[in-house]
Amino acid sequence: MSEKKSTKKYYEAVGRRKSAVARVRIYEKGKGSFMVNDKSLKDFFSFFDFENQAISPLISVGLREKFDVTVKVSGGGLRGQAEAIRHGLSRALVKIDEKNKTILKKQGFLTRDPRKKERKKPGLKRARRAPQWRKR
Repeated sequence: MSEKKSTKKYYEAVGRRKSAVARVRIYEKGKGSFMVNDKSLKDFFSFFDFENQAISPLISVGLREKFDVTVKVSGGGLRGQAEAIRHGLSRALVKIDEKNKTILKKQGFLTRDPRKKERKKPGLKRARRAPQWRKR
């Protein structure tokens, strides 16, 4: 497994959501390609909604076709991964230009969503679901 070493300059950021972690790299002077785990965005996300969610920071800033983006994402489900990509992409866009921060902050893309699954408690079926009560 050999990776191509790119000499292009890039900006890197990490995005997180639930248990998903995305490492995002934005390469300057690109043609608008978007690769997630060495697959195209359309191949990686089966739902159009997740695609839109992942690239929404680029669209809101108006830089969809200006950069090449590569992402390594792991953990969680597809929705968590899409939101982790969105978070990492937003952070990288702020590194590129501080003016992007006001636009992305207003839409809530820079805020890390802290909600995670609550742990299971002893004596319960799930985190809060108690066993069914029987009188007799």
